[in-house]
Amino acid sequence: MSIKKKIQQSMTVILTVTLVLAYVILSVILYNRNMNLLQTEVKQEAAYIREAINLSDSDYMKQMDNVVESTRVTQIKADGTVLYDNQADAATMENHGDRKEIQEALKTGSGHAERISITLSQKTLYYALRLSDNSVLRVSSTQYSVWVLLMELVPPLIGIAVVMLILTAIMSVHMANKIVEPINNVDLEHPEENQIYEEVGPLLSKIYKQNRQIKSQLEAARRNQEEFGIITENMQEGLLVIDSYTMILSGNSSAWKLFQLKDPKIGDSVYSLNRNEDFRLLIEQVLKGQHGSVLLHMGSEAIQMIANPVNREHRVVGAVILLMNETEKVEREQLRREFSANVSHELKTPLTSISGFAEIIQDGLVKEEDIKKFAGRIYNEAQRLITLVEDTIKVSQLDEGENPYEWEKLDAYTIVKDVCGRLREVAEKKNVHLYIDGGKTMLTTVHPILDEVIYNLCDNGIKYNKEDGTVSIHLRDLGENVEIRVKDNGIGIPGEDQSRVFERFYRVDKSHSKAIGGTGLGLSIVKHGVTFLGGTLKMVSEIGKGTEITMTFPKERKAV
Repeated sequence: MSIKKKIQQSMTVILTVTLVLAYVILSVILYNRNMNLLQTEVKQEAAYIREAINLSDSDYMKQMDNVVESTRVTQIKADGTVLYDNQADAATMENHGDRKEIQEALKTGSGHAERISITLSQKTLYYALRLSDNSVLRVSSTQYSVWVLLMELVPPLIGIAVVMLILTAIMSVHMANKIVEPINNVDLEHPEENQIYEEVGPLLSKIYKQNRQIKSQLEAARRNQEEFGIITENMQEGLLVIDSYTMILSGNSSAWKLFQLKDPKIGDSVYSLNRNEDFRLLIEQVLKGQHGSVLLHMGSEAIQMIANPVNREHRVVGAVILLMNETEKVEREQLRREFSANVSHELKTPLTSISGFAEIIQDGLVKEEDIKKFAGRIYNEAQRLITLVEDTIKVSQLDEGENPYEWEKLDAYTIVKDVCGRLREVAEKKNVHLYIDGGKTMLTTVHPILDEVIYNLCDNGIKYNKEDGTVSIHLRDLGENVEIRVKDNGIGIPGEDQSRVFERFYRVDKSHSKAIGGTGLGLSIVKHGVTFLGGTLKMVSEIGKGTEITMTFPKERKAV
């Protein structure tokens, strides 16, 4: 609804309410005035009649039959018996001794009362005077209630109201135009500069504040857009946004780089980026409202492409495409497959030996005195097989971050001493000397893992050592860290192999390693174990002089 109509309606309502109130107030005033006059008339008439009775005795009451019917005259004895009534048969009337005005007149000489007839909407006034013979003269008169008076005033009021409404309509249109015109000319771009009505001031102030808020929000939206652009541009993953017609709406630099493009292709079809059939099928799939992904090989890179539709009102309006370089993951998967192949190969060798020796014994091709020798070979190959399986399980557990053991505060020196005790016999057979340098060194670690790491390093130092060689373990407290250094003066590792000795099943000298009996997983277990414990690993080796491996572990477990 317009302001003009509201002003017109308001003025009409005000006029109507004013007329109604004036009508009611006037009716009440007139009614009260008439009641006052009626009371005065009744009192005067009662006084006149009493005076007349006193002068002409009771014969005067017979003349009351000729009085106008609007005034009722009644004479009542002191006991309440009605002696005379000008409007009814006195003999048939009930005792009036309980009437308020009668009782007051008998006591004080005069009395009055008012009684309302709801059914007739009438109000009756009673006034009583005590006569000289101790009877009571009562005069009463009736008037219609205020509601009746109101109804009588309705016709003239309607006429007045019609005239006033017409005048109001004309005036309201004129006033509305004058009021609204300055408002229509308000400059909303600069609301604070407008000077029209004081009442409009708060509204203009709010408009001014809203304008500032809108500008602030627009500025925030611009900054958010810039931040989004910065974020997407710094993403390693590629990001593309296309519409339902395959047109490229947005893309970051990583996306163009993955597609080996120098310039953005905004506005071009997404099909221009790659002609691969899987790429095309994925785009068609996502624009049909289905999620999808595909691995694309572009040159030496493996790109994982994930597409999600964008819906609006149950309709596909575009798609968001995420591109991730999965080359490293694919390579890891390749390494995993190679590991599986290596495990199969390493398991096959002892199993073949066991099966061959057992078959020879079964066929009776072995002399009685050689059976023990063949049984010994079978036992050795079985032990080699068990060791290989155990080492493979250890590497897999460490690789997956599995730890069935508890972290606890331990003394590294005690662990090193225990390892040297278990390897003492093996070292003596090789004529290798074991030394421990250091004392009590506390750290939070996993006992079986740290024990396995130190054992494998010392075992390797013994196996790949020379006659009368040494393996020394050095412990140092570095404050927040603990250093454990394992050094031998054995055969050493060639420089070209040092970067690979921690790989699974990698051997520097395969023939020599097999002769010694290793699984090729010892140093791999060391690497994964050190990583699991949150430590670092450093190796220095020289052919003919030996190898030194330094491990550094934090004293306290770092929160993950």
